[in-house]
Amino acid sequence: MYATTGTGTASDKSRGVALALAAILGPFGAHRFYVGKTGTAALMLATIGGVGIWYLYDLITIVGGSFRDAEGRLVLRWDPEGSPASAAPSMALEELESLRAEVAELAERVDFAERLLAQPAADLSARPTPRP
Repeated sequence: MYATTGTGTASDKSRGVALALAAILGPFGAHRFYVGKTGTAALMLATIGGVGIWYLYDLITIVGGSFRDAEGRLVLRWDPEGSPASAAPSMALEELESLRAEVAELAERVDFAERLLAQPAADLSARPTPRP
């Protein structure tokens, strides 16, 4: 599915996470820490993103799909495979359906209570009161 590089496979790191880190904390090298390039990340931190030039270069390479991790593999996947979020939709849909049922039941109860409270007082006083 993904193009392979000289090392054989694409990186297991997420391109989306790397892009978000680069966009928000790029001048401080957060995206380089994320992919395991701690040496260049520390250098980037010390130079505030190479006075912005290195930061822009990394943003362009991440968006273009040319950014590599510490092992030389391309960071290609937008979402990491096998993440817990990919297994969660079925459980989330079941939970959402049960919440919808509970909300519908509560809405019926509130509607009933409103109808009871909205009855005019005349209707209540028209009922005969039991005598002891």
